[in-house]
Amino acid sequence: MGKNKLRKFSEMATMERVLQYPFGVLREEGFPWRGRWAEFFGNGNPVTLELGCGKGEYAVGLARRFPERNFIGIDIKGARMYTGATQARDEGLSNVAFLRTSIELLEHFFAPGEVSEIWITFPDPQMKKERKRLTGTRFLEMYRRLIATGGRIRLKTDSPFLYTYTSLVTGRNNLPVEASTDDLYAAPATDGLPEALRSIRTFYEQQWLDRGLSIKYIAFGLDGDTPLVEPDEEIPFDTYRSFSRGQL
Repeated sequence: MGKNKLRKFSEMATMERVLQYPFGVLREEGFPWRGRWAEFFGNGNPVTLELGCGKGEYAVGLARRFPERNFIGIDIKGARMYTGATQARDEGLSNVAFLRTSIELLEHFFAPGEVSEIWITFPDPQMKKERKRLTGTRFLEMYRRLIATGGRIRLKTDSPFLYTYTSLVTGRNNLPVEASTDDLYAAPATDGLPEALRSIRTFYEQQWLDRGLSIKYIAFGLDGDTPLVEPDEEIPFDTYRSFSRGQL
């Protein structure tokens, strides 16, 4: 591990709003704030998660705009979230925190109904691995156990594959879609979509925009308890994904 990463990890260990559990939690001890996030933040405001938060641009940007809500950026890559964590610390944002762990372990960190909203910003579409798609039924079943009644899942993606797949999932399972567009920045400013959708851009989002790709968005609810099923339609793969994320 490089010296720069070691420095970042060392500094993050001193930040009270950064919680690092990359390998999960001990079953005997559990996570101290599960079911007690209101106590952690010092208020009972709604909790919003940003999954795969990367550098934390969205979590921090949302925290700036909505002081009446609490935000938690989640990612397994600690060196990435360092950027957002230091910004939040330096700006004195008390309504944003960062949790370093695997998304698959969310139920170890949040109690049922403790989350009001989940943002999924530019995840890997996992075109060949259905079980790893963050809007797949495996993950949606988990989100549904954690999210409060009336909560929303909000996906922002550059991937035509993932947008189409997620749209098919919502349709196949009769999930209520609040908003959906396959070209966010071409839509009129009067379309009623949240202002934060266009004014906050992640590192990867700007990379895709600079490359001439359109940004897609879909928001939907997860109320109900009927088992979710996968769509059976075949979806064309994203051809531009033949390049790695580092070769734009």
